[in-house]
Amino acid sequence: MGFRMGIVGLPNVGKSTLFNALTKTAAAQAANFPFCTIEPNVGDVAVPDARLDKLAEIAKSKQIIPTRMTFVDIAGLVKGASKGEGLGNQFLANIREVDAIAHVLRCFEDGDVTHVEGRVDPVADAETIDTELMIADIESIEKRLQNIVRKVRGGDKEAVQQERLMKAALEALEAGQPARTVEVAEEDAKQWRMLQLLTTKPILYVCNVSEEEAATGNAHSEAVAKMAAEQGNSHVVISAKIEEEISQLEEDEAEMFLGELGLDEAGLDRLIRAGYDLLHLETYFTVGPKEARAWTIKSGTAAPQAAGVIHGDFEKGFIRAETIAFDDYVALNGEQGAKDAGKMRAEGKAYIVKDGDVLHFLHSN
Repeated sequence: MGFRMGIVGLPNVGKSTLFNALTKTAAAQAANFPFCTIEPNVGDVAVPDARLDKLAEIAKSKQIIPTRMTFVDIAGLVKGASKGEGLGNQFLANIREVDAIAHVLRCFEDGDVTHVEGRVDPVADAETIDTELMIADIESIEKRLQNIVRKVRGGDKEAVQQERLMKAALEALEAGQPARTVEVAEEDAKQWRMLQLLTTKPILYVCNVSEEEAATGNAHSEAVAKMAAEQGNSHVVISAKIEEEISQLEEDEAEMFLGELGLDEAGLDRLIRAGYDLLHLETYFTVGPKEARAWTIKSGTAAPQAAGVIHGDFEKGFIRAETIAFDDYVALNGEQGAKDAGKMRAEGKAYIVKDGDVLHFLHSN
């Protein structure tokens, strides 16, 4: 299981440049005019994880298969998108299909790159898109409330539940708050997700700075950091230009280039980590001579459901999971060493998989 992250932002903030870097392709045309991205471009990228390489080295695995993450480059929104301005409605529909939003904000000054509003103010840009998403949600809820009136009057339990949840969301939205601020009880969680409200999506603000400010950030990115903290959202500082440049380099050249710029790692790694944290995702591994492979799960996933990520039959026929913590696997030089030291455990259906676990599932056919 990976996840889909939609890259959104106003035109000319560096979305497509960042997408090109992330996917190492030129599929998304980066040009200095609005709406150069007409259809959402989709790219799968491998999630870098040094732990996987270490496990493969110890197990002498012939193949290394990282887990993957899907980025969707969604064309630039503008003020009035919820009313169909620009190419608004189409893009709002694309946002419904992703798990999280990477909101790229222009935090660089460049007279050669036009800003659609004629100024550089990332906090105002964020508010522009947040407002459009909230307006779209309000309109969606109002229509749906009208459509379920009869069912509610007839006492339909599901319709009554939907109405209650939609009214709670509407109250928050009309107060200028996104739907994600609504506290939802566990018994309402499934129905809440089915509402597919745009403002329930978690947001990661991506501060796109100049190459010179990639290591330090600037006053614009600091303002975004303050805004994100106040909202309970996350932010990351990246130079899309640098990411695009290093995506074309060999690994050792890329490391040297980053070092010269005072950066410890590529922005992609930080972006993915921030995305994982945002969606409460974790990684477990399966390791053997044939392959070392990473798998993504939600934090708090029980062993049978983690097995189901590999194959549905593994979940249905789950018997137990043989588990070795990553640190033990490395320290004891692999599976046999961990077994000999009593560090391999047999875990049942109630076991909650931990980030970095090396697992082997036993199941019935």
